[in-house]
Amino acid sequence: MQRHSITPRNHWQAAVEKLGFGFHTSDIPYWDETAYYEFSLSEVNKIETATAELWGMCLEAVQYIIDHQLYHKFAIPEKAIALIEKSWNDDVPAIYGRFDFGFDGNDLKLFEFNADTPTSLFEAGIVQWFWLQDFATHKDQFNSVHERLIDYWKYLKPYLHEGPLHFACVKQSLEDLTTVEYMRDCAIQAGISTKLIFIDDIGWDQEECEFVDLEDQEIKNIFKLYPWEWMVNEPFFDQLLLNPEVYWIEPAWKMLLSNKALLPVLWKLFPNCPYILECYFEEENSLKDYVKKPIYSREGANISIIKNGKTIEETKGIYGREGYICQKIFNIPRSGTKIPIIGSWIIGQQPSGMGIREDDSLITGNTSCFIPHLINN
Repeated sequence: MQRHSITPRNHWQAAVEKLGFGFHTSDIPYWDETAYYEFSLSEVNKIETATAELWGMCLEAVQYIIDHQLYHKFAIPEKAIALIEKSWNDDVPAIYGRFDFGFDGNDLKLFEFNADTPTSLFEAGIVQWFWLQDFATHKDQFNSVHERLIDYWKYLKPYLHEGPLHFACVKQSLEDLTTVEYMRDCAIQAGISTKLIFIDDIGWDQEECEFVDLEDQEIKNIFKLYPWEWMVNEPFFDQLLLNPEVYWIEPAWKMLLSNKALLPVLWKLFPNCPYILECYFEEENSLKDYVKKPIYSREGANISIIKNGKTIEETKGIYGREGYICQKIFNIPRSGTKIPIIGSWIIGQQPSGMGIREDDSLITGNTSCFIPHLINN
């Protein structure tokens, strides 16, 4: 894995905007093509293998959590348990997730699993692929995101309830809307009838006991880019319990995988797995050098890095009251000043591609840049 500095394409902003990528720059570029990462085929095979194996372990962990009723460790309210277990026992479909890895050139370690509302999907599947066509069309990429999404929607189509598949996100986020519209486009290409609705505009028909869109059409299938841990605290969650037959994608059982409490469970179940870092709930922690993470946290918020009892780096935020986990530190070599994190996608039960985020900081946050990659084969 090597980082190479390059000259960006002329008028790259117009090129990515033509694809529908409107949030490429804020105060600094989020999409950064002044560099790319080069991987060997053996390194990509290692990432692909780890992704497949960890997905299987995560499914085992869900069953373990349910069997041992560990919901309190995940700060999951009692009212959500029946919905989680029903969605798991009914095998309600799940589409995707993103494993975040650290890689030191030899060892690949799981930092966390973004299993419910992972972002950077469009960047990984589309934007960096078109960059490769302009930069080095003879090279390859670990990237079958687009094809896998379409294929899996085709697979799921017969299992959906009759009627359109609604796609929902909040109104205020261009990033979320871009991700949802990309996912919706893949479903359309799979032959599924779709409708876009914002979370804020979902209604409830009290007489029929059903969710409805702005045209009063019943919502029976819905892909939502809105976290379950937020949904359980919404007023409409009680109504959701009154109509448990709606297909929510991602399903409620993903609450157990999108929560960082998963990490100490994985360590307990698979302590000999080469991809899993030693990890404990805060009250059980005996590590001296560790990363302290809230079980609910987004975009690198409220994370502390502790060495020999001293905090060497930390971020602020609104998370932490639900509890923390402590994960053993894994040192990633810097490429110049940059620290890269590999985001590896699982789509339809299969490893499907990756994207790289990098930062000068030890903690990857919402301002970390997305860098394209290629395979030196």
